[in-house]
Amino acid sequence: MISGEDGPRLRAGSTVLTLLSVPLNALVLQALADGPLRLADLRAQLGGPAQSTLRGILAKLGETGVLTRCQGDRPSILAYDLTPFGRDLLFAAGAIEAWLRFAPEGSVALDSTAAKAAIKALVGGWTSTIVRALAARPLTLTEIDKLIDGITYPALERRLSAMRLAGQVDLGPSDGNRGREYTVSLWLRQAIAPLAVAARCERKYLAGQTAPIGRIDVESAFLLAAPLIQLRKGAVGDCQVGVEASNADLGRPWAGAQLKVEKGSVTSCIARVQKQPENWVLGPADAWLGAVIGRDPELLRFGGDGDLGRAVVRGYHDALFGDSPAQPQSSSGVAAEPAGA
Repeated sequence: MISGEDGPRLRAGSTVLTLLSVPLNALVLQALADGPLRLADLRAQLGGPAQSTLRGILAKLGETGVLTRCQGDRPSILAYDLTPFGRDLLFAAGAIEAWLRFAPEGSVALDSTAAKAAIKALVGGWTSTIVRALAARPLTLTEIDKLIDGITYPALERRLSAMRLAGQVDLGPSDGNRGREYTVSLWLRQAIAPLAVAARCERKYLAGQTAPIGRIDVESAFLLAAPLIQLRKGAVGDCQVGVEASNADLGRPWAGAQLKVEKGSVTSCIARVQKQPENWVLGPADAWLGAVIGRDPELLRFGGDGDLGRAVVRGYHDALFGDSPAQPQSSSGVAAEPAGA
C-alpha cells in the first residue's frame, strides 16, 4: 500500500510544473531571456495579450520571486527582468519544452492547450503516485486502486484517462481474467527529465513552500529511467543507486534501487536497498540531481566497481538529457515487484 508520509499529496517538482503549465508564464520567461523589457515591449513580444491579464501574470510571478522590476531605458519607465530563480525556472521551461518535442503524436508547442493538458496529466499521475505504482510493473485499474490509499476509484480512473489521452500510459488488451493492464509509455519514462529539473528548482528557491523529495519520488525516478540507460556493450554487474536522507542515517541508503547490468543494458531494476551491496553509488538528493542533470558523477560517492557506478550515473544523464530520445534497451527493463516494496 502506498500511504503514510509518502501518500497522496503534492510531490516534489509538482509546483514548478504546475506554474509552467500556464502558457503565458512560460512565454514571459522566454521573452525576458535576453534581458529586461518594458511592459509595452513585453506585451508586443508576446503577441498583444490583454493588458489586465498580463499585469496579473507579472504580479504573480513577482510575488513568487521569479521577476523583479528595474529601471528601464529611461528613469521614469520601469522594466521587468528575471531573478536568479527566474533564470532557473527558464531552464525548467526548456526541459519541459524538450520533453514536449517527443510527444507520441508529434511535437507539442509549450504554449498550446495540448501542452497544458499533458503537463496537468503528468502532475496528476505523479502526485497521486500512479506513476510510482506503474513504474514497478503493469497493473489493472483494480490493482492500482488496491495499492494507492486516499484516492477514490473514480479519481484514479480520471487521472489514468488523462494520462492515456496524453500518451503517458498505454492500455493493453483484455485477457479475459485479470482485465486490461496499464503500462508506462516511453514518453512517461522521459518525463523524469523535466521532473528532476523542476524538483531541483524547488529545492533551491521554494524549499519551505513545496514538498520535499520523498522516497516514492526517488524510486519512481530510478525505476522509470533505468530501462533507457545505454552503457558500453561489455558492461556487466550489479549496482545499487542510493539516496541518503538529509536529516538522519547519513552514509546509508534511505531510498534507491538495485540495477542489474548485462551486456550494456539494464535488465532489472528493483526499488530495494541492501546494507552492503557489492557496487554502489550514494549521495543526498541534491547531489544526485546535480550529477544527473549536469553529467557530473563526482558529486556522488562510489564503492566497489566505481567505473560501473560512474557509467550508470552518466547513463541516466544521457538517457534523460541527451540530444536524442533514449529507447528502452529491453522489454523487461524493470523487474516486477509490489509497488509498495
